[in-house]
Amino acid sequence: MAHLLGVEDITLEFPTKQVLSKVRLGLADGDRVGLVGRNGDGKSTLLRLLAERIEPDSGKVVHRNGLQVSLLDQADALPAGQTIRDAVVGDVPDHVWASDPRIRDILAGLLGDLELSSDVAGLSGGQRRRIALARLLVGEPEVIMLDEPTNHLDLEGVTWLAEHLKRRWPANRGALLVVTHDRWFLDEVCTSTWEVHDGIVEPFEGGYAAYVLQRVERDRQAAATEARRQNLMRKELAWLRRGAPARTSKPKFRIEAANELIRSEPPVRDSVELSRMATARLGKDVLELHDVTKSYPAEDGEIPVLTGIDWMIGPGDRFGLLGPNGAGKSTLLKIITGEVEPSGGRIKRGKTVQVAVLSQQLSELDEVADERISDVIGRKRTSYVTGGKELTPGQLLERLGFTSAQLATPIKDLSGGQKRRLQLLLILLDEPNVLVMDEPTNDLDTDMLAAMEDLLDTWPGTLLVASHDRYLLERITDHQYALLDGQLRHLPGGVEQYLQLRSGADSRTSSEVETSSGGSRSSSEVETSLSAAELRNLRKEVGAIERRMEKVQALIDTLHARMADHDHADYTGLAGLNEELRIAESELGELEERWLELSEQAE
Repeated sequence: MAHLLGVEDITLEFPTKQVLSKVRLGLADGDRVGLVGRNGDGKSTLLRLLAERIEPDSGKVVHRNGLQVSLLDQADALPAGQTIRDAVVGDVPDHVWASDPRIRDILAGLLGDLELSSDVAGLSGGQRRRIALARLLVGEPEVIMLDEPTNHLDLEGVTWLAEHLKRRWPANRGALLVVTHDRWFLDEVCTSTWEVHDGIVEPFEGGYAAYVLQRVERDRQAAATEARRQNLMRKELAWLRRGAPARTSKPKFRIEAANELIRSEPPVRDSVELSRMATARLGKDVLELHDVTKSYPAEDGEIPVLTGIDWMIGPGDRFGLLGPNGAGKSTLLKIITGEVEPSGGRIKRGKTVQVAVLSQQLSELDEVADERISDVIGRKRTSYVTGGKELTPGQLLERLGFTSAQLATPIKDLSGGQKRRLQLLLILLDEPNVLVMDEPTNDLDTDMLAAMEDLLDTWPGTLLVASHDRYLLERITDHQYALLDGQLRHLPGGVEQYLQLRSGADSRTSSEVETSSGGSRSSSEVETSLSAAELRNLRKEVGAIERRMEKVQALIDTLHARMADHDHADYTGLAGLNEELRIAESELGELEERWLELSEQAE
C-alpha cells in the first residue's frame, strides 16, 4: 500500500499541558482509522496537525506530493448569502452534478429534508453541520479526516454515512481518519484504532471491539493502579462478546482469548434482581399513557405531533426511544416528566414516582456555575450504593473521570464533557426512581460513556432513553420503541427493525433526488436494488430477534429456578415471580411468531 502521509517526532505543548510528545505514525492507502481517547487528550489536535491546519512545536508532518486532504472539523464555516446548493456543489451547473449518481446519493443521504435553494444563514447548527459534511464528501480527496461526523445525524443518517464510507473507495485505496464517540460507527467503518493518551498515540488492530480486547490485555498486565479501569473494560468486553449485534465476525482478533478473559465475568446486568429492587422502590404502578395526543398551533390550524399514544411503563423497565429528528421524542419525554401538558388523553403516574431528567441542555448547572464542585457535592448525600457497594461522592467522581485536584474547580470552568458527567452524578445522588435521558452521549468520550453505562447497570429504577447512538441504546436498554408518524411502535427486532421500517418509509431516497433533478433509473434496477436491500434487512432483523429470544429464554429459566427455590408459603412473592414469568413467556411467544414470519419471507 502506498504511503500517503506521516509525522516524525512531532511534539506539541499548550500552556498547561503537553498534548503530544515525539509521536511517529503514518497513514497509507486503504487505512481506515478511528481515533479514541479521553476528551482533551489531543484527538482533534492530531487531526489538525495531520491536515496541516496547525504546526507542531518540533518534528514535521510529511505529505506525499500533490496529496489531497479534506478535514471536517467542529467549526462549520458557511458564509451567509449562499444557498445550500452553492455551499455543497459550488458553481457546478445543475445538469452536471445531477447526472452524477455519487453526488445525488450524498444529497439524498444527508440533505433530503432540505430545500437546496434555501439560504444557509437561516439554518440550525445541525443542518449546517450536515451541509459541511456533504460539501466535503462531494469532493474527491484521497484522505478524509472527520471530527465527530455523527453529531446532529439521526440513526438513519449515521447508518447511511457508514455505508457511504465503506463503499467510497476501492479496496486499498484512499484513507480515512475519524474522531467519534459513536462506538457502533467506529466498529462499522474502521479497520484500525489509534488511542491518544498521555502525549502518545498507541495503535490497535481492528475497530472498537478489537480495541477493547487489546486494551483489556494491556491493562491486565499494567500496574495495580490500573485495576479499576481494567475491570470496567472487561465488563465492556463481556457485553461486546455476549450481546452486541454482528461484532464477533468483524474484528480480526483471537476469539478464544476474548472468551478466556470474560469466562468468569458475570452478566452485565442482573435484570431480575434490578426489577425486584425497582418494584420495592416504585410499587407496581409507574407510568401509564392512554390515548395521549399533542398538537402545536400553526397559522392554518394545528400541527399534530403525537396521536393516540398508549404506553405502559413498569418498575425496572429499560426502554429506548427511536425516531427521526423532529418526530416528537423530546415532546413525548416532556409529557412523561410533566414539563409539557398533552393536548388530549390521560396519564397515570404512580404515587411514589420521582422523575429525574438528564436533558440535552446543562441549564441545571447555571445556578451553581460560580460554586466549586466540592461545595455542590457536599450538599448532597454522603454515600451512594451501586452494585452492592457503598461509595462516597468523591469515589463516584473518580469513576466518572474527575481527579481530586478538580474538586476545587468552579463549575463554570468545566468542559462540556465534565459538566455532563457532573450533571449525571448530581441526579444519581438525588436517588430518583425514574430516569429520563434525552441524547445523553453529548460531549462524552468512549471511556466516559463506558463509565456511565457501568453506573447505570446497577441502577434500580425505570430508565427511558432517547438517542441516535445505536451502541448506547443496545447497551443499556432492554426494549426499543419507535416514534413514527406520531405513533408509538414496539420493536421486538430492535434497531435493525427500526432501520427496516424507516428504509421503507424514508423520503430521503436517491431515487427521489434523481427524479427531482431530471435523472432516472430503470424500474428493473430499482426493483433489484430494493429486493437486495429488503433481504439484507430481513436477515438482520431475524438475527436481532434470535438474540432477543436467547435473552428472554435465559430470563425464563432464571425465573423457573427462583420459583423452585422460593418459600412456597410466600404467596405474594410467588405471585410476583409468576407475573414476571407470564410477561416473559408472552414476549417469547410474540418473538417466535415474528421470527417465523420473517424467516419465511427471507427464504
